[in-house]
Amino acid sequence: MEFRTQSEFVKLTNIFFNAPCISFVRMPENTPVTETVILVGIATAKQDISSTQEYLDELAFLVETAGGVTLHRFVQKLDHADPRTYVGSGKLLEIRDWLDENPADMAVFDDELSASQARNIEKVLNCRIIDRNNLILDIFARRAQTAHARVQVELAQNEYLLPRLTRMWTHLEKQRGGIGMRGPGEQEIETDRRILRYRISLLKEKLKEIDKQKSTQRKSRRDMIRVALVGYTNVGKSTIMNLLSKSEVFAENKLFATLDTTVRKVVFESQPFLLSDTVGFIRKLPHTLVESFKSTLDEVREADILVHVVDISHPGFEEQINVVKQTLTDIQASDKPTIMLFNKIDAYSFTEKEPDDLSPATRENLTLEDLQKTWMARENLPSLFISATTKENLPTLRETLFHEVRKILATRYPENTY
Repeated sequence: MEFRTQSEFVKLTNIFFNAPCISFVRMPENTPVTETVILVGIATAKQDISSTQEYLDELAFLVETAGGVTLHRFVQKLDHADPRTYVGSGKLLEIRDWLDENPADMAVFDDELSASQARNIEKVLNCRIIDRNNLILDIFARRAQTAHARVQVELAQNEYLLPRLTRMWTHLEKQRGGIGMRGPGEQEIETDRRILRYRISLLKEKLKEIDKQKSTQRKSRRDMIRVALVGYTNVGKSTIMNLLSKSEVFAENKLFATLDTTVRKVVFESQPFLLSDTVGFIRKLPHTLVESFKSTLDEVREADILVHVVDISHPGFEEQINVVKQTLTDIQASDKPTIMLFNKIDAYSFTEKEPDDLSPATRENLTLEDLQKTWMARENLPSLFISATTKENLPTLRETLFHEVRKILATRYPENTY
């Protein structure tokens, strides 16, 4: 990269080595955060009110995972998001009036906001504005433990930040307005863009070097059958990993508890194989994160068997299944042998229909046995129902995995007998 002046080079050096403002602030996991939050979402022709409320439930869980407290939520019915303010002007004034009486630190919007939308909303609401993508990136930054994960997250953060410099980038600003805080001049913005692009380029090069090391590690394990746990975030993959491998992978009831892929050797009846626990997927996952974490997901792409873990107790588990399937398609891993593993049957509940109720059965009043029959018939795949908490049906999972591994071994090494 060439610099037009010496001062530009000095500026680059100072920013990257002395100033923390180029990237999002990463705080330790135990840092106390008491920020209060309101949630804002819209219901459209493609997303009804019930779906929007479910998305906001998940958004509230994301806020809790990040350490915030949700005070209130606002939902508006619109054909599509307003290109200027996301919600309509009337709803925005309603939110402002509520905030005047109930001050909150920030407003979190359930969809990605453009730089102009965030700027327009911020002028009216007089509080910090972030969107779902920004929130997920913040959680990833808090959770990243290894050098590999930190590089991936920082790359995603900087790529998210690049088109939003006019609103957020004010480290060399000579004049500040009032609450809106005017941005720097165009010349400074262009310089900042050059600096940020340079940082992105450096991170991509660093990621390539780490990927080479990871690829070498995977080559050394090529002779063994590899099984990867995949699924929506917080469905119990890490808990299942601990049960099967007798290890102590970090697991808790929060979103994205696992970012780094963990691989353990497992032996069933003298038959060894490798089991990997991967980062969970989520609806509306930022594109920059998918791109940055493709190297982490190489464990999924190169696996011989996928175990698709599903939280059967979640009311929207079928949509979660579709999200995972779409993500597997995006990373070219959808054609692998797959075991559907429905977890948390101990938490599943249903509402029994009245004897004289002639309406069709719904998801809410299907018994677990009904669901088992439905999914076993629907999917041309092994479908298991377990509870990782109570260990119910865990022997069936072990037996199924053993037979699936043996089948692949028989195909790959027909001359060997086991």
